[in-house]
Amino acid sequence: MTKKSLLKSTVFAAAGLGLMAFASSASAAGVGACLITKTDTNPFFVKMKEGATAKAKELGVDLKTYAGKIDGDSESQVAAIESCIADGAKGILITASDTKGIVPTVKKARDAGLLVIALDTPLDPIDAADATFATDNLEAGKLIGAWAAATLGDKAKDAKIGFLDLTPSQPTVDVLRDQGFMMGYGIDVKDPNKIGDEDDARIVGHDVTNGNEEGGRKAMENLLQKDNAINVIHTINEPAAVGAYQALKAVGLEKQVLIVSVDGGCPGVKSVTEGVIGATSQQYPLQMAALGIEAIAAYAKDGTKPKPTEGKNFFDTGVNLVTDKPANGVKSIDTKEGLAKCWG
Repeated sequence: MTKKSLLKSTVFAAAGLGLMAFASSASAAGVGACLITKTDTNPFFVKMKEGATAKAKELGVDLKTYAGKIDGDSESQVAAIESCIADGAKGILITASDTKGIVPTVKKARDAGLLVIALDTPLDPIDAADATFATDNLEAGKLIGAWAAATLGDKAKDAKIGFLDLTPSQPTVDVLRDQGFMMGYGIDVKDPNKIGDEDDARIVGHDVTNGNEEGGRKAMENLLQKDNAINVIHTINEPAAVGAYQALKAVGLEKQVLIVSVDGGCPGVKSVTEGVIGATSQQYPLQMAALGIEAIAAYAKDGTKPKPTEGKNFFDTGVNLVTDKPANGVKSIDTKEGLAKCWG
């Protein structure tokens, strides 16, 4: 399916996980909606805004967009929710920076009659939002963890592994990807809702990146100071992965380390083709946001609320592992197909 058809269709196929449709053909003129992202610079959120904007224009929804200054800027997101309530919006789409801290403000919005949908990053608890449209981030982590272990083969048991996570507040998306990687790799995660409590001797350490290249570079430098024999790196996203690669290349260690990530943006998939990233789990932000606008339009029409994917507590918008070095037992697509489906 092309990006153009994704924007025009009111029915979306979620990576083979079934069909979902909203009664979006009815006029939604006069309906106010808000999109609140973590930043407005990360290509993932840029594409999310593109999908929401196009679908809002198609349906006649009055969309306002907000973003934090950096990943982790929860204060700006709180202020944005307050503005949406005051403006009389019918619904909010949000990728929360602080998935626990934002909950009281989200409750205020829901109490005021707004439909609140979490995009990409589930709130904590997940039912603090009316619905969640997201990648299965645990599965995304499992895919890259399983691929890394299978790629290393017998060497996996003696690996030295570093984790480049998101922020100290450990938002749900961060925890799910981090813990998913460990599960896929075969590491005992202890408490699956917490980063850093595992005791596997292969783990060198964790550091945070704020999801950007500079953060990835600094975090990689910090982990190299702990152990310069690191040979596997899990990164929260592809900008952080590129930063990690830059730090490794600066000291001549780029060929020593297997880097895996999550996102599937066009720059990230190109990084896979270039050997910067070994494999990445691709997600679909345009679809998340367009579906979110359709859901708000349906809610405004007759109070209909979206339902989760069967067997899950969120609507799964799909994930694919992208690599040009497939591993036995791990389903993947190559970079040619990944580039055809990428964003950014």
